[in-house]
Amino acid sequence: MSTLVPDAMNELGRQVEEHSDVKLIAAAVSGGSTGAEAGTLSIMTSGPEDRVAAARPYFDAVGSNVFYYGSKPGNSQAAKLVNNLILGINMNAVAEGLKFGTQYNLPQDELLNLFRVSTGDSWVARNWDSVSEWTADTALAVLLKDLKAAHLKGLEHNVAMPFNALSSTQLFDSMGKKKPQAK
Repeated sequence: MSTLVPDAMNELGRQVEEHSDVKLIAAAVSGGSTGAEAGTLSIMTSGPEDRVAAARPYFDAVGSNVFYYGSKPGNSQAAKLVNNLILGINMNAVAEGLKFGTQYNLPQDELLNLFRVSTGDSWVARNWDSVSEWTADTALAVLLKDLKAAHLKGLEHNVAMPFNALSSTQLFDSMGKKKPQAK
């Protein structure tokens, strides 16, 4: 259960089937270490439907939400990139909203309370206490990797995603975090 570029997962599935009697299924996850420990991961599956269905008890053991995205193994990876694209955009929005609120000395806790019961609500707003602690050494780095992968796949497929592009370049600044070293 990992995130790979969808096309790489599809190619892996093709090679596995070409060289064996095995059919590849893929399962990307969302929920992080907290979700894994609590058994509440969201699991995005793909591959031959009968094989995914046979593995369902294993997915149910570690997750509380299991989704099926079709026969191509890379589809679950694409779903994970879509989910993280939206997560990254939401993180930037909440961080920037809170930053703007500080200019008027608005209490952050009250703004978060407002978001949670109003149109500014999101998983990010409801979990800001933990999300705001993410660093370049933890989930923030994984998210940035997925945002970049989604951006590159968007370019490859001629899908304009300007918010994702902006989100991936501004994520660390919006969050007030130190950027990882360039490689």
